[in-house]
Amino acid sequence: MKYLFSIIALFIFTFQLSAQSGEWIELFNGKNLDGWKVSENPQSFNVEDGVIKVAGPRGHAFYMGEVGNHDFKNFEVMVELKTMPKANSGIFIHTEYQENGWPNKGYEIQVNQSHSDWRKTGSVYSFQDVRETYVQDGEWYTEHVIVQGDQITVKVNGKIINEYDESEVRTGDLGDKKLSSGTIALQAHDPESVIYYRSVKIKILD
Repeated sequence: MKYLFSIIALFIFTFQLSAQSGEWIELFNGKNLDGWKVSENPQSFNVEDGVIKVAGPRGHAFYMGEVGNHDFKNFEVMVELKTMPKANSGIFIHTEYQENGWPNKGYEIQVNQSHSDWRKTGSVYSFQDVRETYVQDGEWYTEHVIVQGDQITVKVNGKIINEYDESEVRTGDLGDKKLSSGTIALQAHDPESVIYYRSVKIKILD
């Protein structure tokens, strides 16, 4: 009987994973941060009126939920967000939970229209950076990140603004700042940075 239950459970789990592939899945339930784990300063992330408000000292909200077992390799993530003046944030990919500091694993895709950091929204932070801005503070927009093989494509409001090919840009030992697999995380950068996220969707690719 135990064996039968194990087979059934495995079948259900496999079906759930296959059903998720190729479909957009919302990772933020609009009510709370269930499925997310915030490092360092949990008070920097709050849900207000169905939106994640990021405001406070450094911290990162890592997705730790059941979708894809929070371990994504080839995928698309699309967020709907709004920055306030002088705000800085980021969307980390292929990362993993850590209790303190800036995430050591994976890449950061920058969120920044008017912060003093010259690396603006859409930058693959410090590896292939964007200097121009494509939206204004106070404006809701979409930031769409596609990760496939060695490539990262970043779109803002449907327009491609950055195409990064790791195999062409980097050689040798890449350390942990590389494409591999992992979860995603949202960044609280500093107490003066206020950002709103109202949707965080993922599509798992083959």
